[in-house]
Amino acid sequence: MTKRKHTEGKKETELQKETSTENSNITEKEKTEMKEQPAGEAVETTIEQPAPEAIAMPEKAEEVTVAEEEAKAREAELLEQVAKWKDDYLRLMAEFDNYRKRILKEKIDLTKSAGEKIIIGLLPIVDDFERALKSFENSPDCKTMKEGIELIYNKFVDFLKQQGIREIDALNSEFNVDLHEAVNKVAVEDETLKGKVIEVLQKGYFLNDKVIRFSKVIVGE
Repeated sequence: MTKRKHTEGKKETELQKETSTENSNITEKEKTEMKEQPAGEAVETTIEQPAPEAIAMPEKAEEVTVAEEEAKAREAELLEQVAKWKDDYLRLMAEFDNYRKRILKEKIDLTKSAGEKIIIGLLPIVDDFERALKSFENSPDCKTMKEGIELIYNKFVDFLKQQGIREIDALNSEFNVDLHEAVNKVAVEDETLKGKVIEVLQKGYFLNDKVIRFSKVIVGE
């Protein structure tokens, strides 16, 4: 009986030692796991701080608002400038159209007045012709009639010169297609007359520097 009790007591003692050893092992294991735990997991217990981006968001929003206001102001300024340019363009077009109409009217009036001026200048010559015709009826003297016609002719030529009209010199000059119109060609014995105008059938005239009528001539060959 005593031996049995001693055996049971011995077993209890061994069981207590095993339990104490297990508890000790668990404690050491927990300590080791606590030491090996990563720093990131430990942050879970700390208070999260706001990110710098979150703090800067109100400032960025204010910057965006200011930029939008500046863009709108610039757009309004540009629209105002475009409207001013459009108004100036329309005014300029209206002024140019008025100028064009005025110049056209002046040209028409100038043409009319120029024709009127020429006609007024010709009227005295007509009067001279009428007086010459009357003198032919009452005077049989041919010399007097010739002098009267020469007077009218000279007066008429002077009037044409005043208007910028002058005669083209053709007789005995080199034939020039820009001034002369060859009606015929005639053989000549004089070598100096070959290629030259030997007779003028109808006189040509300049108006200022422009040929308004070619001289009709006969050319020697």
